[in-house]
Amino acid sequence: MAIKNDNIISYRLAFVVVCVVAFSFAIAIKLFNIQWVGGDYYRDLAKQRTVKNFEIPANKGNIYSSDGSLLATSIPEYTIRFDAVTPSEENFEKYYVALSDSLAKLVGKSSGEFQRDLRKAKNTKNRYFLVAKKLTFTEYMRVKQFPLFRLGANKGGIIAEQQTVRKHPVGLIANRTIGYERDGNQGKGLEYAFRKYLNGTNGHHWMQKIAKNQWKPISDINELDPVDGYDVISTIDVFIQDIAHHALLKQLEFYKADHGCVVVMETNTGYIKAISNLGKSEDGTYFESQNYALTESHEPGSTFKLMDLIALIDDKKADTSSVYNSNGGLVMIQGRPVKDSNHHGYGIASLAKGFEVSSNTILVQATYKAYKNNPWQFINRINSYGLNKKQGLQIKGEGQPIIPQPGSKNWYGTTLPWMAFGYGVSMTPLQSLSLYNAVANNGKMLKPIFVSEIKEWNKTIKKYDPQVINPKICSDETLLKVRKVLENVVKNGTGKGLYSADFSMAGKTGTAQVDYNKAEMSYASSFVGYFPADQPKYSCIVVVHNPDKSKGYYGADVAGPVFKRIAQKIFTDVPSTNKFKNIKLKSPKQEVLYREFEKKSQGSTNLMPNLEGMAGMDAVSLLENLGLKVTFTGVGKVKKQSINPGEAFKKNQIITIELS
Repeated sequence: MAIKNDNIISYRLAFVVVCVVAFSFAIAIKLFNIQWVGGDYYRDLAKQRTVKNFEIPANKGNIYSSDGSLLATSIPEYTIRFDAVTPSEENFEKYYVALSDSLAKLVGKSSGEFQRDLRKAKNTKNRYFLVAKKLTFTEYMRVKQFPLFRLGANKGGIIAEQQTVRKHPVGLIANRTIGYERDGNQGKGLEYAFRKYLNGTNGHHWMQKIAKNQWKPISDINELDPVDGYDVISTIDVFIQDIAHHALLKQLEFYKADHGCVVVMETNTGYIKAISNLGKSEDGTYFESQNYALTESHEPGSTFKLMDLIALIDDKKADTSSVYNSNGGLVMIQGRPVKDSNHHGYGIASLAKGFEVSSNTILVQATYKAYKNNPWQFINRINSYGLNKKQGLQIKGEGQPIIPQPGSKNWYGTTLPWMAFGYGVSMTPLQSLSLYNAVANNGKMLKPIFVSEIKEWNKTIKKYDPQVINPKICSDETLLKVRKVLENVVKNGTGKGLYSADFSMAGKTGTAQVDYNKAEMSYASSFVGYFPADQPKYSCIVVVHNPDKSKGYYGADVAGPVFKRIAQKIFTDVPSTNKFKNIKLKSPKQEVLYREFEKKSQGSTNLMPNLEGMAGMDAVSLLENLGLKVTFTGVGKVKKQSINPGEAFKKNQIITIELS
């Protein structure tokens, strides 16, 4: 019996030995497989979990106005953390008190608090202790030279994380046109349209995982340095933009309108010098909500009558002296009534007079009689101006114009006569402005342009010259007659309330009914033209939607004063400015930008530099990065500053600069 038990024990022992050997053999095979067969895979996996290649965002290029003011810029902000494990005990004990003293002068925290927190971080082996955040570039450069931190990331334990904040130094002015870019390929305006130039190329650097969701750079040297984006030079003139913005805002507020826009174009280039788009918010204030001038296609109303006048004269269907009977302000066309705003009509009047007073009856009779048997002659002229299709602007989102084509399902017996006074057609304000600018520009129709150059430093990467849509919309003889009539609109016609003996203007009023199928009718009031009338330098369109009808809704009353105010201010207040080509651009490198400014501040970060003559928006951006709270008045270059040059200043101190 004892022998049998011994055998059982032996068998069991043998079984255990076999199992242990088999298990050990399996482990050996697995280790061999991990080490030699799958070694590369597992090494890569371990590396991916502990070491990662992070992108370094490139510095985004700036957007400038034509006079060199900053419209959009990227400001770096820095978060400083401390890896308390990295410094040796000797270095930590030697420098942490001095480091605390230096940090206390920069951040609103006592040296004693910093000493206690740094000591705690060291004792708990905190590898990601928050030291400070939202530091400017100048502050970051100071921190890098603090005791202990000056030893670098590998010996001093400093961890610097950069974030880039995009700012518009001019505030909300032209905000929709300047635009924005968001992750996921979304955006608006110049920021989005020119993102491939502005964004640059990101760099890369390796970072090591030190705790959950916590990484620190392995080296101060990047694997691939980022390449900064180019600067975009817009055609916007900050001086004219400021005038246009406030002129429109004042009128919208008075008439409690729903929204409105104004565009100022340079006559001989097509460059957009100002564009303001203001919509009413729920609380009744106005802000740049949509780019109405570019996107909103609507019936233009009487401003479209310029198309009639050009076609009739150039096709020799009528002349400015041709006479028509307004029939007491009512004529019947295809069984439908056409009425004048003056319910008594204008009697028997010339085509020129009918245009000046914006007579629907006279313009409709003239156009319908001339083209009813061959409407394609009229439509082909419109098409030749490119007004039947989008202009292909630099900014995306252009509204689709609608020009009915004879024989289409949208062509009726009343289509042609209704087109004659701006109904049944749709155009954006920019498209309408292009036609009037062509008249001002000796018949040459130009594409509206928002950006003139792409630059790297002072080197031009790409240039956007004026682009011709139609080299000659009509004969010189026709142009002379049309321009005379447009000038008389302001002198004797619907725009006579705008007349000034000090400067000349030419243009056309427009009052279009919109939402006329609804119970409550609303209007789009407009004025479009150019100035000076004899030698046009700028063309301009103003459109105001849904003004308070109890206060007025005619284009001459609502939109016209905005046009006049802009022309008047430009004529009387225009400053002498250098062309952009004479302005030295900043380096795309933020480091160079701020170091240049530090030189201006006489090598000290707490002595105020002399800002006189500096571009206003540059001064705003750079003063903020010295820790100052900046307020400013006016536009242009710095004229006065509330803190005198050479005076000491403190962090968060308020400075006011006056621009002119």
